Amino acid sequence: MKLKAFLHGRLFLWGMHMNILAVGAHPDDLEILCGGTLIRYHIEGHSITMGSVCNGNKGHRTLPGDKLAKIRLAEAQNSARIIHAQHFCLNIPDCEVYVNREAMEKVLNLIRQAKPDIIITHSPNDYMPDHRVVSELVFQASFHATLPLYNAEQPPHDKITPVLYMDTLAGVDFNPTMYVDITDVFEQKLAMLRCHKSQRDWLDDHDAIDMDEFMTAVARFRGLQCSKKYAEGFRSLDVWGRNRTQRLLP
Repeated sequence: MKLKAFLHGRLFLWGMHMNILAVGAHPDDLEILCGGTLIRYHIEGHSITMGSVCNGNKGHRTLPGDKLAKIRLAEAQNSARIIHAQHFCLNIPDCEVYVNREAMEKVLNLIRQAKPDIIITHSPNDYMPDHRVVSELVFQASFHATLPLYNAEQPPHDKITPVLYMDTLAGVDFNPTMYVDITDVFEQKLAMLRCHKSQRDWLDDHDAIDMDEFMTAVARFRGLQCSKKYAEGFRSLDVWGRNRTQRLLP
């Protein structure tokens, strides 16, 4: 019975190839919040696109913003290569992303280009404005991207895509309804995060946190909730047209 139930939950992922689009506000957000899940998708043969809306140009105390943005782009690309993912940066400056038509259309074109079966992005109630804005932009753009009469650079996507919200920073005010066991890929998750070298000193200086320790503690806590060593937690955008009967996570 256990094997039968396990296989039932896996048939959707094993029965088809999927395009996975993960959209974060900043270049290291995806590694922190859903990196293990992206690795699991990759292992199962799905195509991964990682997008950062902001260019990370304000995440340092001394480096000039334009130089920092170039460094962070290279770091994000190095991380994406670990799982053979495509990486795109929409190049909006940190703290300057707003819910407006220009930003929404940047996300819309990313969605149309990636043609996702699943989108992962920030929870609407995460800790900083950029994260909250990106969550709303993805919500809007993922619907508008399907409209043939909404003219943009890329042709329309053919489906209104399910959206999964990844954990908040430190799991504050986020109660997962789904978990992904990342125990076997946790070291790869750490390797992806460690590609973002420019942020390690900054986060220690600005937020007084060691990111390896921080990420490990959250993954361990989510693991305790689902009887695994390490896990990542998610919630779905539960609205008409987005819900599915199959499990979408690995």
